[in-house]
Amino acid sequence: MSSNRYSIAVLPGDGIGAEVMAAALEVLRAAGTRIGRSFDTASHPAGAQLYADTGVALPPTTLAACRAADAILFGAMGLPHVRGADGTEIVPQLDIRFALDLYAGVRPVRTWPGLPVPLADPRATAIDLVLVRENTEGLFHARGRGVVEADAVCDTMKITRAGTARVVDFALELARQRKAHGRPGKLTNVDKANVFASMAFWRSVFVERAKAFPDIATEHAYVDAMALNLVLKPWVYDVLVTENMFGDILSDLIASLVGGMGMAPSGDIGDDHALFQPAHGTAPDIAGQGIANPTAMILSAAMMLDWLAVRHDDSALADGARAIEAAVQGAFESGVVRPREFGGASGTADIVRAVIERL
Repeated sequence: MSSNRYSIAVLPGDGIGAEVMAAALEVLRAAGTRIGRSFDTASHPAGAQLYADTGVALPPTTLAACRAADAILFGAMGLPHVRGADGTEIVPQLDIRFALDLYAGVRPVRTWPGLPVPLADPRATAIDLVLVRENTEGLFHARGRGVVEADAVCDTMKITRAGTARVVDFALELARQRKAHGRPGKLTNVDKANVFASMAFWRSVFVERAKAFPDIATEHAYVDAMALNLVLKPWVYDVLVTENMFGDILSDLIASLVGGMGMAPSGDIGDDHALFQPAHGTAPDIAGQGIANPTAMILSAAMMLDWLAVRHDDSALADGARAIEAAVQGAFESGVVRPREFGGASGTADIVRAVIERL
């Protein structure tokens, strides 16, 4: 690609995935115009409905397009009624994570002026934290490998030195970047080292890697205590790093602290590829009604611009990310729009229009 054009593989997926994706692409095009950059977006099939129709959830051509693109934008995939022979849902996003080695699941949440905060404590208006989830091993390593017996099934957690070290390094570097922008620069390790040998090993690797980042304050928390503290005092945390399943659960919890999954973007990032998606699911109960909140998808596109800016040394893309975030904040802070989960009546198109006006 030339320096001002970037190829984006677009996977709209199932349910509201296609609706929020269309919304994010409108905003992305508007941001591109503002910063003088173009995005070649090509849509590719994947998802549970595709599996129901064809027996294939992630076609090889789609995965190849993901490999070839500069970045991947992903809507949402999975439908509760579409399941494989083992009874589990069809989730091609996991296949992509493993195939492209997207080992760091990055889940930022923050409160937004103009929108109500679920927690009553006034300090909750200052929530701004990032959860980094190890994406390629942990308990999810057992996917498709479970030992099935007549009266029992065993799923095994796998923790390796290499897998832990690279995600801890990623989280430490992220904490350092945030510190440079005025955040505390503190990394909290979340594990269950008091019970599981795998988690005690994880903690030992964390301690070892943290020595190379003396400027970053570190601490440890057991996952059950962290679930408690994230409700009692989430404003004290900056960056968290944890195992795959713990991260899966806690990322939903932190989304609830700022109003729900419709406000929670995410990135699945590796050394060579990255995928950006809203943390929410496909919400088939509201699909096609034009009422889905597209904010998480729009903010995921902003995360993509930040990642591309670093990867291609293109500061204009970072400017685009800041412009999108400022436009989202302006739309909510002005009171012009309010998503339905916050008691408002704004639909998908209303939010997109308000954001683009501010771009």
